[in-house]
Amino acid sequence: QVQLVESGGGLVQAGDSLRLSCAASGRTFTDSTADMGWYRQTPGKEREFVARISWSGDRKYYIDSVKDRFTISRDNAKNTVYLQMNSLKPEDTAIYYCHCYLGDYWGQGTQVTVSS
Repeated sequence: QVQLVESGGGLVQAGDSLRLSCAASGRTFTDSTADMGWYRQTPGKEREFVARISWSGDRKYYIDSVKDRFTISRDNAKNTVYLQMNSLKPEDTAIYYCHCYLGDYWGQGTQVTVSS
């Protein structure tokens, strides 16, 4: 089992920054070399891929709409994945979920609201 706990969401204005964190725990995670990712979802829409990072951190992928604004990173010693979000836009408003690709685990989500 893997447990994922997101934090760092909040209410900000357009142009502001936020850093989301995802703390992972569980034997499966610590023994694995899992890719990790961030997804987001707004009411009435499907969950959308945002970013993904390999175990070593040398491969990163982003949805086009966040490239050059968001940065995914990880600290394996702390079992934590981050999403640095800069130049936030109202359309970034969503619940953001952390995802472990090994075993398909999800966190409970953290709300990000960007006002115009």
